[in-house]
Amino acid sequence: MLKRKFGDRSEWKRILERKYAQTYLNTKEFTGYITLLNTLKVTEPLSVSYGEKRVCIVNDGYMWLQQFPLDKKHSVTTMFNENDEIVQWYIDICYKNSIENNVPWMDDLFLDIILLPSGELIEKDADELEEAYAKGVITKSLYDLAWSELNIIKEQIESEKFQLVNLSNQHKDILAALLD
Repeated sequence: MLKRKFGDRSEWKRILERKYAQTYLNTKEFTGYITLLNTLKVTEPLSVSYGEKRVCIVNDGYMWLQQFPLDKKHSVTTMFNENDEIVQWYIDICYKNSIENNVPWMDDLFLDIILLPSGELIEKDADELEEAYAKGVITKSLYDLAWSELNIIKEQIESEKFQLVNLSNQHKDILAALLD
């Protein structure tokens, strides 16, 4: 069974006080849903380590923009700190993006790419994909789809053709206006 992740992250207990907005866009550059979660107050900050680097991804005043492009096999979460600076892009490889009870969601295919503002790319969770395939959680075709999508996105990022990272600030601004 694939993990279904919802854009409103309503199950996240770390967030004590939040603001949330979402909308549907159909533009030349993007068709799908975008969501914005503003973590006004959290129980404690959350940081992740990438080798020697430590990156805070959640704290009071952080915003998470999530882009759910329809008919694509990925979803992008852009994490902004309290100073409105991007701390990372987290790209989930997924089977499908859709909406249920008016909340966008994705079915996660385990593999992830982290893109740091420095341009550094980090592949994550290949072990989870391998385990899911070995245990029969996913089929060979979903396994192959995940690797294919990861390689396509990496190539697009390296050639500066992965549009969602360029749309992050614009999409955040659209939704931030709805938060007030």
